[in-house]
Amino acid sequence: MRLLIKNIGMLATPVGNRATAQAEVEKIENAYILCENGVITEIGSGTPQIDCETVDAGGCLVTPGLVDAHTHLIFGGWREHELSMKRQGVPYLEILAQGGGILSTVRKTRAASEEELTQKALSELKNMLCHGVTTCEAKSGYGLDVETELKQLRVAKELCKLQPIELVSTYLGAHALPEEYKNDREGYLRLMEALIERIGTEGLAEFCDVFCETGVFSAEEAERILKKGLACGLKAKMHADEINPIGGTEKAGKMGATSVEHLIAATDEGIEALKDGGAIAVLLPATSFYLDKPYARARDMLRAGVPVAVASDFNPGSCPSSNLQFVMNLACWKYRLTPEEVLNAVTKNAAAAISCADRIGTIEIGKQADVVIWNAPNLDYIFYRFGQNLVKTVIKNGKIEHMKG
Repeated sequence: MRLLIKNIGMLATPVGNRATAQAEVEKIENAYILCENGVITEIGSGTPQIDCETVDAGGCLVTPGLVDAHTHLIFGGWREHELSMKRQGVPYLEILAQGGGILSTVRKTRAASEEELTQKALSELKNMLCHGVTTCEAKSGYGLDVETELKQLRVAKELCKLQPIELVSTYLGAHALPEEYKNDREGYLRLMEALIERIGTEGLAEFCDVFCETGVFSAEEAERILKKGLACGLKAKMHADEINPIGGTEKAGKMGATSVEHLIAATDEGIEALKDGGAIAVLLPATSFYLDKPYARARDMLRAGVPVAVASDFNPGSCPSSNLQFVMNLACWKYRLTPEEVLNAVTKNAAAAISCADRIGTIEIGKQADVVIWNAPNLDYIFYRFGQNLVKTVIKNGKIEHMKG
């Protein structure tokens, strides 16, 4: 029940206020970490003489475990058939209007069994773990009916028992308008409201999310859905300003949403609303990369005092990759964030975006012992060596869960 991580060349962990200290990272050389019963109990320099299980970091970099704060982990099928349309520049909303996009995945997810969805997600979680992820958010939203949305959320619960990555569930029934309700928006809104009550009662999710976008759900509809979620104990998130700014970010800020996500097209007014509402901006650079879209205004958000998290947006359509290290590289080069700012974005701020910052996201005494040992001498190195999996060892709750080789 005790684990000593010794011979750490550099320990790098975020410190300071989320909104004003994104670049503030404490770095300790020749460090060690003592974990007991899954919790960090001691941090120091030198080589302590403690009789317990020991991991020798070999003079390498150690950081908190990575947190992927935005994924669509559980779904049926893939969408490689859309590649040619995307290469030709067919807009996403046009693909959706033709019955592709989210609706294509909805059909496959409805047809998949819980066991099939579980095994598929397990394979992806194994890949995420070996890339350093110790906690991730998992959205529903590929059912768009009662049975399949509940199926996705049940699978997420089961996955927590089957593998070490901690999952935080989000209900995203407002991901698109299902085909059977294309002429009855009000009917689908009422169905979601009834389902939110059930999800809240059964404790199947911690958050409620809405895709607030042209052709999907309006700012007013998003507000209605999120208010219902809040009344049923589900904290608010919002997909907003991915393609067009239609007022969702401003609504989310006023409602006190925990996070607002995508934000490629965020306006100055939207950024101000994020600041005023205390929301975390969850940015998704790999989606911009894959869809050949602009990148969110990360530097403007930081200057405005908005804390920034960076996540994968892993999903079968707009980001079919769960490699958070690649996302970190993109954030450094395309958002022009420093390595320290990116580390904050995938640990401390990402944990705050899923309401877990009180126990994960930093290496501190009393925090959960979620730690990554990198095959790197310092923080800059993991951004310098893009395209490489530089994770050496992953420790979750004080237990070694992955060791390269």
